[in-house]
Amino acid sequence: MRRFVDRFLAEPGTEWTWRGELVGGTTTFLATAYIVVVNPAILAFAGIPEGPSTVATALAAALGTLMMALIARRPFAVAPYMGENAFLAFGLAALGITWQQRLGAVFVAGALFLLLTFAGVRRWLSRGLSTSLKHAFAVAIGLFLAELGLYQTGIFTSFATGLPPAALAGASGLLRAPDVPVKLGDWSHPAAWLTLLGVALTLALVLRRVRGAILLGMLPMAAAGVALGLAPLPERWLAAPFRGELSLAPIAFQLDIAGILEPRHWPVLGTLALMGFLDTLGTLVALGAAAGLLDERGDLPRIERPMAVDALASMASALVGTSTSGAYVESATGLRDGARTGMASVVTAALFGATLFVAPVARALQAMPFVYAPALIVVGILMLRSAREVEFGDLVEAIPAFATIVLTLFTYNIANGLAAGLVAAPLARAAARVLAQVAA
Repeated sequence: MRRFVDRFLAEPGTEWTWRGELVGGTTTFLATAYIVVVNPAILAFAGIPEGPSTVATALAAALGTLMMALIARRPFAVAPYMGENAFLAFGLAALGITWQQRLGAVFVAGALFLLLTFAGVRRWLSRGLSTSLKHAFAVAIGLFLAELGLYQTGIFTSFATGLPPAALAGASGLLRAPDVPVKLGDWSHPAAWLTLLGVALTLALVLRRVRGAILLGMLPMAAAGVALGLAPLPERWLAAPFRGELSLAPIAFQLDIAGILEPRHWPVLGTLALMGFLDTLGTLVALGAAAGLLDERGDLPRIERPMAVDALASMASALVGTSTSGAYVESATGLRDGARTGMASVVTAALFGATLFVAPVARALQAMPFVYAPALIVVGILMLRSAREVEFGDLVEAIPAFATIVLTLFTYNIANGLAAGLVAAPLARAAARVLAQVAA
């Protein structure tokens, strides 16, 4: 068996132990299992039914992680990405794009990733974006996820009518001070307090480096919600997947590729492709650093293989009915526990497969926003670490980063922020060159 792992699941010369692979793979699963609860809850806003979506999420994670083991030989979990799911659910809401077309976009973007990977273009593209802008994307998405969690649980709310000029007219005809775009919500509701307690508990577990901190932070909030009468216990704890309300038939192979390929939808494909590309690149480099796998230039050797896995996993995700998949940075927890080869990914994939049989529990948790919202908020907080890599002291870097973050957060739309950053970056560089020439 050890010879099999060395030959098919490990990079040449990798030192590993059975304990490290088993414990590390289990730890990685615990750190990423929250996605089975959170992802369907977010995609429900796009019109994807939660029962089938729960099965699709677990299945996509199992398949993607198994591909990472067999193709890339890396101990990295693969599952539907946070950020991309929010883009599909909220960023495209105003465009009138059906959920079938959104899944079609996931498939086409994955196919594009695969072609770019084999052509070697993805590495070239990664060098075309500044480090500051890449990290600004992460900061913007993190803040958006936190905003989503805070909004869904009523910790703050907004004015639905917006602020047209007529709304600003005072009694004397003069302009009055505008209302704030966001305000505190009704904190008297127990859901708001449970959310805040969930955030505090999850952060405490993260700080103590407890395995599966985000998942474990959900459980006390779920118990409190049931005790307070805010949600019922699940009717069943176990169920056979792919049957009844857990059937994949309503969403599997329902993607609309022809519809999303219309020229008017090309910006959607471009945005989704860029988001997945940046997530994949940043995550793989971070995991390579955590595992001590980076070369002297800071690159992950043979990065094309895990990139190809992410592309294939995204295509598979679209086919089963869920959002863009890719390597999860939470896999670093498994690396700390000794995971070094694809054997750890086999363990993680098997555990994701096992969650298919406890889907009723995940369904019950999805009906409790105060249970999964802390996960959104904490993931958002953790993504803010990327702000350290943004060169705010350099206006050429700061302007596109500012545009990305502010427009994502204030327009409640990831696509707006990414587009603003991509447009502002070359304009800022061009302006800086012109000013330098004038000064000379």
